[in-house]
Amino acid sequence: MKEPVKLLLVFVNETDTWRGTPLYHAILQRLRQLHVSGATALAGLQGFGHHHRLHMKGLFGISDDRPVTIFVVDEDARLRSVIPEIRQMVQEGVMVLVDAELAGDLGPRQT
Repeated sequence: MKEPVKLLLVFVNETDTWRGTPLYHAILQRLRQLHVSGATALAGLQGFGHHHRLHMKGLFGISDDRPVTIFVVDEDARLRSVIPEIRQMVQEGVMVLVDAELAGDLGPRQT
């Protein structure tokens, strides 16, 4: 990967689906097929969106529609090329593209 680098944040809900698959999983699979440098999906403790409905972990730690954020890192041109496809998958959610800076080598570690 080379500069300029961007960070794409995709905010969805844990219960969102795409063709019968959890949306966050479908997005990660598609990003991998598109050879994006890296992506991670993390479930949040709590969150809310434009409806102001609170999403959080439910009773006894059982999921009650937690927020999920997908972090995607790659070169500016590559992320801009995948955004339209990912946008079609996200029916309700937010995507944010921000400038980022490489803080080190992302390649395999030498031992």
